[in-house]
Amino acid sequence: MTARNSLLRFASLGAALSLALVSCAGSGPSDTEAAPSATNSQPAAAPEAQGELAKYYDQDVTWEPCGSTVECATIQVPLDYENPGQEDIDLALNRRASEGAKRNLLVNPGGPGGSGLGMVTDSVPHIFSNDLQREFNTIGFDPRGVGKSSPVKCQTDEQTDLSRQQNLRAWVPEDREEIIKQTREYSKECAQNTGDLLGHVDTVSAAKDLDIIRAVLGDEKLDYLGFSYGTFLGATYAELFPQRVGGFVLDGAMDPAVSSAEVNRAQAVGFEREIDAWLESCLKSEACPFDGTLEEAKVQLQLFFAQIENEPLVSSDGRTVPIIDFINGFIVPLYDNSSWPILATAMREAMEGDVDQVLLFADLASDRSQDGTYTSNSSDAFVAINCLNRPMDADPATMQTEAEELMRVAPTLGKYLSYGAITCNEWEHDATGLPAELQAQGSGEILVVGTTGDPATPYEWSQSLASQLSSATLLTFEGHGHTAYGRSNDCVTEAVDAYLIEGKAPEDDTVC
Repeated sequence: MTARNSLLRFASLGAALSLALVSCAGSGPSDTEAAPSATNSQPAAAPEAQGELAKYYDQDVTWEPCGSTVECATIQVPLDYENPGQEDIDLALNRRASEGAKRNLLVNPGGPGGSGLGMVTDSVPHIFSNDLQREFNTIGFDPRGVGKSSPVKCQTDEQTDLSRQQNLRAWVPEDREEIIKQTREYSKECAQNTGDLLGHVDTVSAAKDLDIIRAVLGDEKLDYLGFSYGTFLGATYAELFPQRVGGFVLDGAMDPAVSSAEVNRAQAVGFEREIDAWLESCLKSEACPFDGTLEEAKVQLQLFFAQIENEPLVSSDGRTVPIIDFINGFIVPLYDNSSWPILATAMREAMEGDVDQVLLFADLASDRSQDGTYTSNSSDAFVAINCLNRPMDADPATMQTEAEELMRVAPTLGKYLSYGAITCNEWEHDATGLPAELQAQGSGEILVVGTTGDPATPYEWSQSLASQLSSATLLTFEGHGHTAYGRSNDCVTEAVDAYLIEGKAPEDDTVC
């Protein structure tokens, strides 16, 4: 068993869950057309590829039907770019081809740990405009370590289920000691089951993979649409390969220059604000389980969370739902304000003793099916990638100070975000990345999209990234929820489409 549940997966939910909620409820083009037949495409020459990297840039890609409208392929990339001739790993790609399209748009839904394959298969028809789908072949991929691309492997589904049901609270000293012990065991299992790959799932390596994808697709420049963590991946690519940046949209930006502690604090504040906005909306409806003023309703919510801390709820299928898993379920509808009424109903049911709806959201966050199987390794990949990307300070005094600050600035959720550094402190591999500004000197114009009420990637991060990049335009969506394209309004859709299709960026600081 493991104490992974002490680390909330705010960033990992990313656009993926928001898109999942939209695709379940939204409407879109028909998915009944037959997929194009399998094709072999010879990539354009890649003069930039020299020596041992040349074979990766020059490889053929073979597309085979893998659904009614989607084709799949697998390519190889080096495990270690410092030693590219030693070992290969697989990258899984898929493609939703558009008849007559001459351009490819690579997409990433976020995470780290989100599946681009799933995004292309399930979400693109519902969230991408018809114009965008006609203009581009949409290309999905699972980044290294994720899903079908040489995945990180840690524990069994049964172990994961048991882990989620443990009532371990990091802010309680006795529980914290058990968390450290179990996290150490989890880390060893990840290293044993994954092997050398575990030390090479960093974002810089994944960004280098993007350039190989670009080459095998036969594109001189990469057109890219990334959400949430996908903005960090895209900005890293732009920093490494600025001359190969085509149309680049970074929606729900992460700030590459902030520390792990600053990420925690900003997201805690972001979700605290969104809870306030949700409660204000909730109090106007008859379905709301809270009453009184906003402050009184917030106290009622906090007291209910405190009750679950000491007395976990039990679902109809017999699973225990401790506070961390409950919180992971609670925050999912906060990613899209169209789901706020669903959250009100789920909370009313939970306060009456029926936790099934909140657990369903937590299962969605963990990619758990009703039969108990986990359909992806998103949780394990999230930990593995994050622990390489940024160092975390697990000094007890530092963690205590940070926990007190989180509880001060975010009294509802702060304690549940505390002591997250424990996980990476016990990891088998040290961080290879450091917080740093990304400028992408020499790139074309990049479009950064930020949402003013985004809880997971606060709007300030989009402002910061747009100011760091040497050539960037900031498009602002004034609203609530995580990311904007596909879930906001026509103003955002038209601006993004015009940029990607016609190369016309909106005026800087345009507000939708």
